[in-house]
Amino acid sequence: MKELELKYGCNPNQKPSKIFMRQGELPIEVLNGKPGYINFMDAFNSWQLVMELKRATGLPSAASFKHVSPAGAAVGLPLSEVDRKIYFVAPDAELSPIACAYIRARGADRLCSYGDWAALSDTCDKATALYLKEEVSDGVIAPDYTPEALEILKTKKKGNYNVIKMDPSYVPAPQEYKDVFGITFEQGRNNFRIDESLLGNIVTQNKDLPASAKIDLVVALITLKYTQSNSVCYVKNGQAIGVGAGQQSRIHCTRLAGSKADNWYLRQCPKVLNLPFKADIRRPDRDNAIDVYISDEYEDVLADGAWQRLFTEKPEVLTAEEKKAWIATQSGVSIGSDAFFPFGDNIERARKSGVQYVAEPGGSIRDDNVIETCDKYGMVMCFTGMRLFHH
Repeated sequence: MKELELKYGCNPNQKPSKIFMRQGELPIEVLNGKPGYINFMDAFNSWQLVMELKRATGLPSAASFKHVSPAGAAVGLPLSEVDRKIYFVAPDAELSPIACAYIRARGADRLCSYGDWAALSDTCDKATALYLKEEVSDGVIAPDYTPEALEILKTKKKGNYNVIKMDPSYVPAPQEYKDVFGITFEQGRNNFRIDESLLGNIVTQNKDLPASAKIDLVVALITLKYTQSNSVCYVKNGQAIGVGAGQQSRIHCTRLAGSKADNWYLRQCPKVLNLPFKADIRRPDRDNAIDVYISDEYEDVLADGAWQRLFTEKPEVLTAEEKKAWIATQSGVSIGSDAFFPFGDNIERARKSGVQYVAEPGGSIRDDNVIETCDKYGMVMCFTGMRLFHH
């Protein structure tokens, strides 16, 4: 198959629309559903991310994509009891490494992952399919599917869930083309390989970079490679916990991603873990309620007439002081940036979300100020020498 006609492009008025190969056959097989233009944009970008992450770490990898940027990405490390609770996984559920990878990837920002595109580096198995079945998702791309997993996924969205099988041996052409305003752009593919060897140039006084932090920094950098720039990514335990995409200012990226990392950590606060939800409240409604509860707009779910729809009893307010104190206990977080930090204010903001390890290209005229700020807090920072813009 050299081409595949699509319903429409980014919007319903953009017709005709298709994907096609200039040479050779399309490296995909649509096993179920009818993916659209944006679906394929998410599928192909997310596929590249998970395959690079698997190659760099040796671990099963997954991503949760929305609008051509990752809402989350992760490697397949086991879930803790708290992880299972905040990601709605039964305590006794048997999970494979690839299932853990996707659950973690989606758990980075469950609001942004609503209606996501899932990408898996390994064969989709029963455990992964069962979790996907209960989530609001548009589709999935993987190198293969077990027969049982495929049958489960085919029951999703009244039989219309998009399932794509990708040829893992596919190698794209070395040149990329894109038309904008009737003008064709050409560039070489960004084949720059990201792995632990990129972290050798440690420029801070503290040079203690443990193996776990190396994995986290690699997760951050590969995630950034496929995130719309400017972008910043916070990672902990092999899982993105905050992605700031497409901001014009670097500090706004850092703040946005940091606020998402804070929200991820606040979901683990005892008051949040023990919210008395009614048994029939759906996952998306729980996610929305939690997001409002931990925000400054908490009265929207705690007001009389509102809390009764969600909870069996009225929860106590999570005060600003309690939130600040809980976030202050966060530690061991890594952060990556797709271009250099121009000022130390980015490090100051990152520190508030528990950041201890930093990877960025370097090359700013104020590198000395950024290094000095890291040294002030005993952080470890690597200069990678490689910008990772993605547009």
